[in-house]
Amino acid sequence: MPIYKIFLRPEWDAFKAAGETLGAPVDLADGYIHFSTAAQVAETAAKHFATQSDLVLVAVDPDRLGTALKWEPSRGGALFPHLYRALRLDEVLWDKSLPLGASGHIFPEGVW
Repeated sequence: MPIYKIFLRPEWDAFKAAGETLGAPVDLADGYIHFSTAAQVAETAAKHFATQSDLVLVAVDPDRLGTALKWEPSRGGALFPHLYRALRLDEVLWDKSLPLGASGHIFPEGVW
């Protein structure tokens, strides 16, 4: 089951150009890359990207991330995946636009 990362379009473009990323400013500040599960990603989008459009949703296979991926309690005690190293472009399963619609972000089919 994939885990998901939401990027601003410029962050995604920089990631593609560099081939790896340590994440967004919040990830750099926290010391790990924040991910969400399928059950968590809509709430993550609503909480942290409520008014932002032109986002990119990236899917990653957690089994490919090795021991640097830790499942740690966060919102409401739920376990969230956190990556304690750079994410490499070759670890991305797919990327899709995450536009903002009238009632929230429009997720690609198959995320849930």
